[in-house]
Amino acid sequence: MNATALTAWRRPSIIPGFGLTLGFTLTYLSLIVLIPISALILRTTTMSWEKFHLVLTNERVLAALKVSFGASLVAACINALFGLIVAWVLVRYRFPGRRVVDAIVDLPFALPTAVAGIALTAIFAPTGWLGQYFDAFGIKIAYTWIGIVIALTFIGLPFVVRTLQPVIEEIDRQVEEAAATLGAHRGQTMWQVILPTLLPALLTGFVLALARAVGEYGSVVFIAGNIPYQTEIVPLLIVIRLEEFDYTGAAAIATIMLAISFAMFLTINVIQAWARRRFGDV
Repeated sequence: MNATALTAWRRPSIIPGFGLTLGFTLTYLSLIVLIPISALILRTTTMSWEKFHLVLTNERVLAALKVSFGASLVAACINALFGLIVAWVLVRYRFPGRRVVDAIVDLPFALPTAVAGIALTAIFAPTGWLGQYFDAFGIKIAYTWIGIVIALTFIGLPFVVRTLQPVIEEIDRQVEEAAATLGAHRGQTMWQVILPTLLPALLTGFVLALARAVGEYGSVVFIAGNIPYQTEIVPLLIVIRLEEFDYTGAAAIATIMLAISFAMFLTINVIQAWARRRFGDV
C-alpha cells in the first residue's frame, strides 16, 4: 500500500461511523452467508471421500443436476431476450394500460412460488386452459422439462426487466439520431450503439435470473412431475434426503450444487467485468 492510499485510508470521512458500519456489515454477512455455508461444507467433510464420490457420481444426482442447471440456463436466456424487449417497450413507448403492464412484471415477486406452481400446472396440464390445445397435438408441457423451463422463466423475468429499465432510460436519444445522421440503419443502430451500452446490465439481469432459477423449488415442484432421472430437480432431491434423515447426503448434494453454482457465476462475473471494461460501466 503506497503513501497516498494509506493517507486516503486514514483520512476521516465527512460522515462518521465507518468502523461501526464496517463491523456491522462483516458481522451481518458472516451470520447470514458465511457461517451457514461453512456449516454446510463442514457437514460434508464428515463423509469419507469414497462416500462423497458415490454421491457425486450417482446417476440420479447427475440427472437432477442436469435438469436444474440446464433448465435454469435456458430460462435465463429466454428471460434475457424477452426481458430486453419488455423493458424497451415499457421505457420507450406510451400506450393505454402501460402502468398495468409495468405492475404485472412485478407479479412473480409478490406471488408465493407455490401459488405460481399450482397456477401454471392448472394452465398447462393436459386438461388445463392451454394444455388441452397442446395435448391435442401430442405436446405435453406440464410434468415435463418444458414445464420446468416455463416456471423458471416466469419467476426470473422481473430480474431482467428491472435491471434494464433504468439503463434504457439513461440512453441519450441524440446518440441514436447521430447514428442515423451518419448513415446507420435501424439494425446497425441497435446492434452497434444500443446493445453494447445495454450489455453489462443485460448480463447482470441474466445472472440474477439464473441465480433465482437454480435454487427455485416451490413453483417447479408442482409442474415438474418430479420423475426421477427425468424431471426431478436438485432442491427436491435434497428435501427427499432430509426426509430420509440422510442429513450428510443432503449436505453433500447441496455442496456439489454450491460448487457448480459458484463456478458458473464466477465465469459470468468475469464476462461482466470484461463487458464493463469494453463498453463502459453502466
